[in-house]
Amino acid sequence: MRTFLYCEKGFVEKPQWQPNSWINIECPDTSDLTYLTQDLKVPESFLNDIADTDERPRIETEGNWLLTILRIPVPNNINGTDTPYTTVPLGILTNNEIFITICYYRTEMLADFIRYSQRKEIKVRNKLDLILRFLYSSAVWFLKYLKQIQMEVKNAEQQLQKSIRNEELLNLMKLQSTMVYFNTSIHGNQVVTNKLKNIFNDTDYLDKELYEDVIIEQEQAFSTVKIYSDILTGTMDAFASIISNNVGIIMKRMTSLSIILMLPTLIASFYGMNVDIYVDHFPYAFICIVITCICLSGFAFFVFRKIKWF
Repeated sequence: MRTFLYCEKGFVEKPQWQPNSWINIECPDTSDLTYLTQDLKVPESFLNDIADTDERPRIETEGNWLLTILRIPVPNNINGTDTPYTTVPLGILTNNEIFITICYYRTEMLADFIRYSQRKEIKVRNKLDLILRFLYSSAVWFLKYLKQIQMEVKNAEQQLQKSIRNEELLNLMKLQSTMVYFNTSIHGNQVVTNKLKNIFNDTDYLDKELYEDVIIEQEQAFSTVKIYSDILTGTMDAFASIISNNVGIIMKRMTSLSIILMLPTLIASFYGMNVDIYVDHFPYAFICIVITCICLSGFAFFVFRKIKWF
């Protein structure tokens, strides 16, 4: 699906392309790819690179086209996936008159960016300004998803405090994998930001104030990922020990219960043998045996309670 957006007071959708407008293509189909390669003459190799899920953030040129690939965060809505959040490539293609963004996934970031530009009535001076604003927006969304991850970590911690199951610990491991994706993606975006500065440093394209804002936001996102990752690693180690300790406590209680039940079983086994037991003619033999079993079991329970096995 492609939309044409023109910057007036924020980005406004237009029915067709006009010079200096932004072409946004999400989840491109065959007609979109044909439009890009045949009508706009976009290099096909660039489209193949953007389609690669594992493509790293980078900058490349071919002819008069400049390809900038960022990685942006998205929820992982595929059932059975290992991570609740992941990152996907966002391709930005520019030449003298055309500005195109291509993403093979539906994302919240681009729609939110359009609404934000309208609310703040943002004016974009040139293509570098727009690329830097995308970098800034991606860092903001990394921070948003990190807050959601932190809430999920707290919920998992509450469940782990009263559970010996592995599910909650596995959920924390999935969140840890997400942190790895976020860390590498933010670092790659930082490298792209620095390369853009080197390319446009001696031109009127570079807005140094906007560039510094992007750097600050990316550094905050990077440091937040590192802090949350360290906290998550410590939490996983602590709760792995807690689960192991809980299993040990349960095994100790089961062993104590087995010993308590073993004593009356042992006595009953002796008196169940087909031999003389010398109390055959005693009228209260059965009652005495039962009372003895109860007393021995009670004594064993008292001992285990004293040493805190119960």
